[in-house]
Amino acid sequence: MAINDPIGDMLTRIRNAQMRGMNRATTPASKLRQRVLDVLRDEGYIRGYTRVEHDKGKADLEIELKYFEGEPVISKIKRVSKPGRRVYSSVKNIEPVRNGLGISILSTPKGVMSDALAREHNVGGEVLCHVY
Repeated sequence: MAINDPIGDMLTRIRNAQMRGMNRATTPASKLRQRVLDVLRDEGYIRGYTRVEHDKGKADLEIELKYFEGEPVISKIKRVSKPGRRVYSSVKNIEPVRNGLGISILSTPKGVMSDALAREHNVGGEVLCHVY
């Protein structure tokens, strides 16, 4: 089955798994999804992920979700830039999420990174999602 919005699909899988109290979520593998998961892991929103290879060259990413006192660490994860409406931001216009309590994940010419790292590298890009 073709997926029109792979990042949106992955975020929805994470959201659904956390609503059900599951420890893991699985999504098809891609380089962009791995880069987004790297940012989530580095910022402490997920424990990590592993790449699981299947036959015929197919692969999945198994995401280990993180909970604190029985509640998910990610209280809200929202897709910003969608296939029908792309959202770009210069480094000067990157808005802090929840007054700095959350993060934005951006796809920049220097790679996929959090909003704080994008400000540090002085680079803007496509705003993929907000997490808090």
